[in-house]
Amino acid sequence: MSTTTKKRSLLARSMLMTPLLAAGLIAGMSSGSVSGPATAAVAATPAKAAPQTIRMQPTATLTLGTRGLRIAAAQKGDPYRWGASGPSAFDCSGLVYYAYHKVLGRNIPRTANAQRLATMRIAKSSVRPGDLIFFMSSGRAYHVGVYAGYGKIWHAPRPGQRVQLSRIWTSAWVAGRVR
Repeated sequence: MSTTTKKRSLLARSMLMTPLLAAGLIAGMSSGSVSGPATAAVAATPAKAAPQTIRMQPTATLTLGTRGLRIAAAQKGDPYRWGASGPSAFDCSGLVYYAYHKVLGRNIPRTANAQRLATMRIAKSSVRPGDLIFFMSSGRAYHVGVYAGYGKIWHAPRPGQRVQLSRIWTSAWVAGRVR
């Protein structure tokens, strides 16, 4: 991987942008027309069209949950590996640990049930994107994912699968918010 490619990849992950904004910023980088941290001049597809300016929300103004959600979503396609906590493979609680502890610096434990006990309990009716969804059996959390909204979570499901966006499949869950 070339140095330029590595820098682009790091920039896209560090700014935690949506894929559309990341693509626009990287396109702007290759033409050397990036102007400032919150503004990117992006060359339009037709060669003669004037560049468009895209304003990105600075990551400092995003909620902790939104930043955690974006980090988890950026791991899409990484393989499941039991006990792994990134950056290239994850189990369910390892994905949460990576996003909130390793990247965002929050004090959160490594396992799903310990994460449930360490988060602030949230009513199902109050769940927001970035909250953690804990799947329960016999009073313990056996699986965890990051709520993406619209009844979906980002998670590392099981061996043979990859980090993915899935619909919540049961009503036996509780929600927690990282502080």
